[in-house]
Amino acid sequence: MNRRLYLLFVVWTVCCAPLIAQKPTKQSLPNVIYIYLDDMGYGELGSYGQQKIKTPNLDKMAAEGMRFTRHYSSAPVCAPARASLMTGKHTGHSYIRGNYELGGFEDSTEGGQMPLPENTFTIAKLMQDAGYTTGAIGKWGLGMHDNTGNPNQQGFDYFYGYYCQKQAHNFYPTHLWENGKWDSLRNPFIYVHQKLPEGTTTDSAFEKFIGTDYAITKMAQKTNAFINKNKDKPFFLYLPYTGPHVSLQAPKDEVAKYLGQFPEVPYLGYKGGYAPNKYPLATYAAMITYIDTQVGEIFKLLKDLKLDENTLVLFSSDNGATFDVGGVQTNFFNSVAGFRGRKMDLYEGGIRVPFIAHWPSKIKAGMVSDVPSVQYDMMATLAQLTRQKAPASDGISILPTLLGSPQTQATRPFMYFEYPEKTGQVAVMIGDWKGVKSDLKKNKQAPWEIYNLKNDPQEKTDLAAQHPALVQQMESILKASHRHPHISDWEFLDGKLPVKK
Repeated sequence: MNRRLYLLFVVWTVCCAPLIAQKPTKQSLPNVIYIYLDDMGYGELGSYGQQKIKTPNLDKMAAEGMRFTRHYSSAPVCAPARASLMTGKHTGHSYIRGNYELGGFEDSTEGGQMPLPENTFTIAKLMQDAGYTTGAIGKWGLGMHDNTGNPNQQGFDYFYGYYCQKQAHNFYPTHLWENGKWDSLRNPFIYVHQKLPEGTTTDSAFEKFIGTDYAITKMAQKTNAFINKNKDKPFFLYLPYTGPHVSLQAPKDEVAKYLGQFPEVPYLGYKGGYAPNKYPLATYAAMITYIDTQVGEIFKLLKDLKLDENTLVLFSSDNGATFDVGGVQTNFFNSVAGFRGRKMDLYEGGIRVPFIAHWPSKIKAGMVSDVPSVQYDMMATLAQLTRQKAPASDGISILPTLLGSPQTQATRPFMYFEYPEKTGQVAVMIGDWKGVKSDLKKNKQAPWEIYNLKNDPQEKTDLAAQHPALVQQMESILKASHRHPHISDWEFLDGKLPVKK
């Protein structure tokens, strides 16, 4: 090589090669795992103050990563929360705003919930566009395999689990689904919504609600297989595991670890349905600890495969703790950490949820963030993570917060929530201020309640009378944020039928 060519080569190496190296490649993209529990309350992890239920792996995840103290589900029940997560739309704009059931509990009547419409742009499609292999393992709740809600048509290359929320009331089902195909399990059909006679104490009466193949165990096996199969390319794995949603069911050896620790009264199925259980407190704790164990196995596998440094693992819940049905006792476990409300409420106990982020190469250990965030932020966050143009959504990217760059974190004017079921509720958050309207089905002129969450996180003192300008601002946000839903059952704010197109 002559001197001139050599100098040109040196200049190219110094100036151009680094630019080429900076170009995103599939290998440089992080894997993303989003673990999404079902009805887990804000206070049910040790890292969020839980004293009675053991969650060592999730506590370690928080200690090694970032724990958020003001993170919110988009809705206080399953289906609309999942729809908002998938689409980045708050519940004033989203297609699915409630648990609209389409089938029954028996295998022959399995029908799922209202499906996502065709051509919905989901976070799974966003990740596919970035070159990811995508998978969902757990409870879908947004349609069946034979309609437009099929997850395989909504951006997921792979699906395993329950399509139907009603089927997910039983942790020992006769089957789960794998990419539209029935996967038979070694369980007889169990109708969980039945009562036992008063005074029942025999073990045999309760054991008929326990099968052989536990759904969470099957999900964990499929999770392991998906990660191993896709370890050499970027993957996005959505894990909506079904605990600790009732029914109260867990493997016997897991329940045994808690026996004798709590003052048990057998649950006979007489209040709120769901499977009877001889040891409801021990079983509820065991369900959470067993999922925590599976989370630990995921981290172990990532480390064994040398994927842990380049994998962003996120953990949250679809809404707050349940409203004490099926034998659950949330007060005993302090499941909502003293907040007001439960599932189906837009008070803090119904929508403030745990949120933990773990990414050793990017997120510093032991970080705690009080930045307000909401699950419909995930669309914008994952778009920025994968260096794509963010599609239209109602959220903002919280990636700067995750990466420890608060100076570049976009601020938001407000967060908006509406929930048409129960009494009809709306909530608006502006910084530390929160407005709530309830009973709107009966009274469309229901007054605003105003709380300062910094000084009054339990929402005990209504300050609406002292802040009339804030009341007007909340009302203006409501009117600007609500769009007519596509079915009249969900129109509880202005009484108008949906606009026909």
